[in-house]
Amino acid sequence: MSKQSKRREALVYHAKPTPGKIKVVPTKKYASQRDLSLAYSPGVAEPCLEIAKDVENVYKYTAKGNLVAVISNGTAVLGLGNIGPEASKPVMEGKGLLFKIFADIDVFDIEVNTEDVDAFIETVKNIAPTFGGINLEDIKAPEAFEIERRLKEELDIPVMHDDQHGTAIISAAALINALEISEKKIEEVKIVVSGAGAAAISCTRLYQAFGAKRENIVMLDSKGVIRDDRDNLTSQKAEFATHRKIDTLTEAMQDADVFIGLSQPNIVTPEMLLSMATNPIVFAMANPVAEINYQLAIDTRDDIIMATGRSDHPNQVNNVLGFPFIFRGALDVRATKINEAMKMAAVKALSKLAKEPVPEQVNIAYSETRLTFGKDYIIPKPFDPRLIAVVPPAVAKAAMESGVAKEPIEDWARYENSLLERLGSDNKLVRMLLGRAKTNPKRVVFAEADQLDVLKAAQIVYEEGIAHPILLGRKETILELMAEIEFDADVPIVDPKSDEETDRKNRYAKVYWEKRKRQGVTIYSAEKKMRERNYFAAMMVNVGDADALITGYSRNYPSVVKPMLELIGMADGVSRVATTNLMMTERGPMFLSDTSINIDPTALDLAKIARMTSQVTKMFGIEPVTAMISYSNFGSSENPRAEKVKEAVAYLHKAYPEMIVDGELQTDFALNAKMLQDIFPFSKLAGRKVNTLVFPNLDAANITYKLLKELNKSESIGPIMMGMCKPVHILQLGASVDEIVNMAAISVVDAQEREKRQEKEL
Repeated sequence: MSKQSKRREALVYHAKPTPGKIKVVPTKKYASQRDLSLAYSPGVAEPCLEIAKDVENVYKYTAKGNLVAVISNGTAVLGLGNIGPEASKPVMEGKGLLFKIFADIDVFDIEVNTEDVDAFIETVKNIAPTFGGINLEDIKAPEAFEIERRLKEELDIPVMHDDQHGTAIISAAALINALEISEKKIEEVKIVVSGAGAAAISCTRLYQAFGAKRENIVMLDSKGVIRDDRDNLTSQKAEFATHRKIDTLTEAMQDADVFIGLSQPNIVTPEMLLSMATNPIVFAMANPVAEINYQLAIDTRDDIIMATGRSDHPNQVNNVLGFPFIFRGALDVRATKINEAMKMAAVKALSKLAKEPVPEQVNIAYSETRLTFGKDYIIPKPFDPRLIAVVPPAVAKAAMESGVAKEPIEDWARYENSLLERLGSDNKLVRMLLGRAKTNPKRVVFAEADQLDVLKAAQIVYEEGIAHPILLGRKETILELMAEIEFDADVPIVDPKSDEETDRKNRYAKVYWEKRKRQGVTIYSAEKKMRERNYFAAMMVNVGDADALITGYSRNYPSVVKPMLELIGMADGVSRVATTNLMMTERGPMFLSDTSINIDPTALDLAKIARMTSQVTKMFGIEPVTAMISYSNFGSSENPRAEKVKEAVAYLHKAYPEMIVDGELQTDFALNAKMLQDIFPFSKLAGRKVNTLVFPNLDAANITYKLLKELNKSESIGPIMMGMCKPVHILQLGASVDEIVNMAAISVVDAQEREKRQEKEL
């Protein structure tokens, strides 16, 4: 992606359709006059009076307990420096977004227009009654140290400067595990810290808390080694000044066991690495360009254990592993502060989690056969769904044990379940899907690339590295549209109607004719068909000129399905294809089938659809829990429509006893776990969270998924084709750009899975 294109995309993202990234959403009913009279005057007086009697009631009657302020003065923004409070606002909104999607914490971002320490502190203290916690962000050192110290002393709510402590907590967890792998003790290792800003100081202090010795630490700033004979050192730098008579990074690295980089790109050379002790630990965390290139480092030393700040290398030190979950735990026990015990508890929880067996969902997301504790996996991955149920309880327990919790937790099992329920409101699965596609992009034909939205999607897919797009359609139109949207890339453009493709059309026609000549297809009709984009695109996949295809944006579904079935056909053992839609709902991901093809499937068809859907669900690393939907509950109706579902369930129970499937069930019973447990405790679904719904006919499935999509604004991925011989996926008419991008990712993942199966068979 060109710099100009990336700039345009970033600006459009922040400006459209609504400026900014966060908004306030009501949590109470407000439709009637009665609702409004309770929300405001006169009803609002009652909670006000209760809070006036006892200020702690503010947590009972307002949002304070789940509200964090992300506060900055814009003096040290990312890699941008002192750009001012207004310019820092997009970053603060982004931090608020991360709080919400990873830990379901609400955020107001506050940008304060002062560089005066006293004025900043006074401002934060004056607004603190609004919030359950304060996250300080992007404030330059050394002022950041004083601001955090005083606010922690003077406020009775959690305060944390994430720039200082976030990296410290994550890197400490990684360091503990790296030392275990290298069989070294933290109190004995020699540590070099490149950088002396807020993050570097905090990291080093935390390492000391875990046993690192001050005399074994050498810290460097832009002037070189921080020695105790240097003049004008800040108190923070003086804390780590060494008595050793060395001046340079080269000298410091000699025989060092650990390098911690929070400084500048490309300052570590291969020679420096070679001078380190055996099994060196190198955390090169400058971002986006590390202190030494990852590949260069591992090529230089095969005994190195390395971490970076980047997501495209193993062992990413990512603050999102820490701050959302630390605040979650602190808020949930109404901690008065985030103390050292709580930070150390977070470190230990992260360190321990990396040693636990990794869920298949995480392996799939990162395209790993099996992530296991070792040199390339010393800290959990950001998309690990266990984080929210592991880190907050550890932090909460530490708060209670250290005496700073006002509202102790008594039922830990219930608390952990409530944390897991919070995961249902975000779109982690979409991010994981896109990330997985990027690990091994495939050639995807966009059969309607002369449609603007399709081309926009292909541009995103290309620029994000999700797939290698092949643009199919009228070449003139495609080139004009590419110029209009600044899609400047050398990607294949194929026009089936042009003379340039005559040889390929003839070749495809012959293959098609050979396959269908006994079904009334002549060579002339085959050649004519190859001028139609969907037949041509299907043949590209069929003969191996592409790995997958996306089509259906501008044509009705049946007309697009036909050529796919004719040319590509069904997979071995499949008698009927079907589709499922993945819906990103508030309760989590839900698979709905069959949403597009089978109008009135038989009992056996329903069973096969359920089976195929469960396989797709597993492809996402999710254990399928399937409800077979009807208007009837477990034989309450003898109508043939209900009996059909009942027969399908009986077949599945007999043929696939390992499947977690039951029915027939009404939708509310399927989705309401308490209702199901109370009324039908014998069901295989009792006590489980249903994530897959198989409907009795096309009407029910199609209507339901479109209602969810439009009324609840649930994101839809699909329809995902099931049962085809090759990765072929058909869009709904008029699909959005995002939907097309997601379907392209699905097609890539589909191709990846088929490739893996073929490799196993060989």
